[in-house]
Amino acid sequence: MMKQNKARLIDLPKIVDPRGNLTVAEQMKNVPFHIARVYWTYDVPSGERRGGHAHRTCQEIIIAVSGSFDVMLDDGKGGKEVFHLNHPWQGLYVGTGVWRTLEDFSSGAVCLVLASELFDEEEYLYEYDEFTEWVRHND
Repeated sequence: MMKQNKARLIDLPKIVDPRGNLTVAEQMKNVPFHIARVYWTYDVPSGERRGGHAHRTCQEIIIAVSGSFDVMLDDGKGGKEVFHLNHPWQGLYVGTGVWRTLEDFSSGAVCLVLASELFDEEEYLYEYDEFTEWVRHND
């Protein structure tokens, strides 16, 4: 099990309306960081995985805005957890130093990510061994 400061589900406000529901994510209110970047993944072929990395400084909230997928998290110290995301009003907070892999995307799934940092290639940890070494020295 992961520490709550590393990963947790966050319920975002869901405003129910017969014309269609609305969910809001506001930085420093229900998102615990300033949002520097937003990106989304879609049309993921059956059986494919996304992610497979960790961040040194970037925090994220991962949301299944349509469909569903699983997020496998690993803290590099034996703590592993799987989250099934399938509610557009719920986000998965992922802190720094957590290896993440996304898989089992349903047909038509859309994964939206709110990130605390602009894209910086140097900030990513792409090799699992490098990640566990980084965790040993930085946690």
